[in-house]
Amino acid sequence: MPGEGAALSEEEALRRGRQLHRLLENLPNWPRGDWSVIGADLLASSEDGESDAGARTALMAEAEAVLNAPDLAPIFAPGTLTEVEITADLLGRRLLGTIDRLVIDDTRVLAVDYKSNAIVPKAPAEVPEGLLRQMAAYRAALARVFPGHRIETALLWTTTPLLMPLPGALLDAALDRAGAALPQAQETAAPP
Repeated sequence: MPGEGAALSEEEALRRGRQLHRLLENLPNWPRGDWSVIGADLLASSEDGESDAGARTALMAEAEAVLNAPDLAPIFAPGTLTEVEITADLLGRRLLGTIDRLVIDDTRVLAVDYKSNAIVPKAPAEVPEGLLRQMAAYRAALARVFPGHRIETALLWTTTPLLMPLPGALLDAALDRAGAALPQAQETAAPP
């Protein structure tokens, strides 16, 4: 759950997550020297506008820690895609999602989703089921869009900052469990 283990309500945690997403989506498009001004505008000008100076400072520090992490630089490099909407028929349903960051090269596609949870799992096997299913759905949909590419997924935990690749077998199992959890269509006899 968002904000799990923090002193924030669920709505406050969701709001904070949306603010971080906005910063991570937009700041890489600007020179680093402009980030403080752009970030302040982004945090003040949205429907989730942040009026508390301390909260703005904390949000900017978290976003900058992610964006300045050398091992995360390829995710935010020019040419990567942000907020990519994807739709696919999966498990007998039409699914719609938005991938936070998409890195595409000649042989590989990496889908990254930002997570601002206060508690970060220690290993992929500890990731909540709902997040595994979300990333499994993205992986399955991307495999249809990019045949012949290796499809990888990862969660970017903003509080640490840590990029956690999710093994394909773990995602396959989550997708299987999701399919098993769906209500099965009942066969009905045709009227005589």
